[in-house]
Amino acid sequence: MKVILGRSDPKSHGSYRFLAPWIGYGLLLLNGQTWFQHRRMLTPAFHYDILKPYVGTHGRLCTSDAGGHRHRHMEQHSHVIAVRVEGSPELYKDKWEKLLGQDSPLEVFQHVSLMTLDTIMKCAFSHQGSIQVDRNSQSYIQAISDLNNLTFSRVRNVFHQNDTIYSLTSAGRWTHRACQLAHQHTDQVIQLRKSQLQKEGELEKVKRKKHLDFLDILLLAKMENGSILSDKDLRAEVDTFMFEGHDTTASGISWILYALATHPKHQERCREEIHGLLGDGASITWNHLDQMPYTTMCIKEALRLYPPVPGIGRELSTPVTFPDGRSLPKGITVALSIYGLHHNPKVWPNPEVFDPSRFAPGSAQHSHAFLPFSGGSRNCIGKQFAMNELKVATALTLLRFELLPDPTRMPIPMARLVLKSKNGIHLRLRRLPNPCEDKNQL
Repeated sequence: MKVILGRSDPKSHGSYRFLAPWIGYGLLLLNGQTWFQHRRMLTPAFHYDILKPYVGTHGRLCTSDAGGHRHRHMEQHSHVIAVRVEGSPELYKDKWEKLLGQDSPLEVFQHVSLMTLDTIMKCAFSHQGSIQVDRNSQSYIQAISDLNNLTFSRVRNVFHQNDTIYSLTSAGRWTHRACQLAHQHTDQVIQLRKSQLQKEGELEKVKRKKHLDFLDILLLAKMENGSILSDKDLRAEVDTFMFEGHDTTASGISWILYALATHPKHQERCREEIHGLLGDGASITWNHLDQMPYTTMCIKEALRLYPPVPGIGRELSTPVTFPDGRSLPKGITVALSIYGLHHNPKVWPNPEVFDPSRFAPGSAQHSHAFLPFSGGSRNCIGKQFAMNELKVATALTLLRFELLPDPTRMPIPMARLVLKSKNGIHLRLRRLPNPCEDKNQL
């Protein structure tokens, strides 16, 4: 796996080209020198000093900071699950109380998707307002879900490989409509930020920042040197990161919650760890993220069992010879099953067992045995951002809810571009007592 990831690219003329009408040629589909330029340009958006402010640095979980400060975005939008979201708390409280009051299982993936989209919009695209009550954003979520299924189906249908033939099919027309909806959403995000930067003094204010957000990096590169980044390139990067920044994370969080729901002893141990760290009212800070080792072990074990991206494809840029003497020629396309790797008994003993101790500090692992964010130079640029969000969302959820599975509807993993469940991920959420509630009513 390590050798192949180190000598390959996701070439655009392979099956990855079917993603092009949707996400364009951004970091995922670009290759060679152009990919290197874009990767180098965007890497500062995930610098330590950019990620750190996304986690709350002050305040208490039981307070409502109505100022809308960006340094609490990741935490406050994870509060949707915890029935506490800054901005319109009563609306969110009513929504979740009503759902929980029905005493019926909740399909969590859709709700988590809205939360992760809200988070990425605030943290990477300087968006103001609430995605979770915006019908256009909900339409975007549905379009992404449709494109996941449609693209996966197209790859597996030999008759749909030709673009002209595919465009004449019902699936082709459906894909076109879904792409239009997705593009409308990203175009609105780009235009809104452009208009904000055109306000008096705003552009100079942004330029003075030591580290820029994802979208600001793209817009300034376009403004200052359009030859490097065309309008088409700009939208491709936004489309790519909008999809990858919320859908894969939503998958990760949803499956983590399910794994903990089905393993109550591990869930309770995580809750005790988080409660001991945060108490009844402390806000999660950057430093806390490295002080929840057992919760992190459980998160990683859930990502092993349910990797958000179950498989990837690569085209070899050089020949590869394996230790047993078998070889693959240059130019061949190789399908790499991350799900298969994570469930391989030769790599992971008793692979179907949820065992967080696999990731205990000091445990021996091969560097490429665990690849929830891929590996090599083409690994996920936002992997640290994603891990932070997984930790925050998991911690805040466990503080407020006991998670229970729905034995009548156990999820059925379904391999798509992103790992989903064929029948949804249904959980029961039992609200836990909150000592802060009486002191600070929403």
